[in-house]
Amino acid sequence: MKTPGVNTPDEYVASIDGWRLELVRSLRKTVRAAGPFEEQLKWGHLVYFHNGPALLIRAEPERVLYGFWRGQQFLELEPRLKPGGKYDMATLDLREGDSLSVKVASALAKAAYETNERLGDPRSAAPSAKPRRKKPSAPKPATKPPRAKPKPR
Repeated sequence: MKTPGVNTPDEYVASIDGWRLELVRSLRKTVRAAGPFEEQLKWGHLVYFHNGPALLIRAEPERVLYGFWRGQQFLELEPRLKPGGKYDMATLDLREGDSLSVKVASALAKAAYETNERLGDPRSAAPSAKPRRKKPSAPKPATKPPRAKPKPR
């Protein structure tokens, strides 16, 4: 979900309010300290790159998502990560009142950085998509049976 009039990571953060702003600021600071990521506003939220996309921070009306390409490999660091999507994605769904220690947030960001450092861009390392099955072709219209020859009278 893109926020109108928001074109930079700083503008994105400035567009957030309340508990989400506090959490996004904390996560952003932690990620920046965890490794020399390239921070971009992409797909309507903060995305951190190192050899391809590594992690994201996305504020939504009722939650903040802290998500990781290849995050399914990080379940031992944070068991609340929910697997889903392409590229072994896993996301932590944080709601008002939820907590995430700086230590765990940092460990996740470092794992994302180190995994992309070791394995490269998750988009190119992903198994190729399965070939699409062809849709069954529509049945050909039935041909009219040949007309019966008129019986001789």
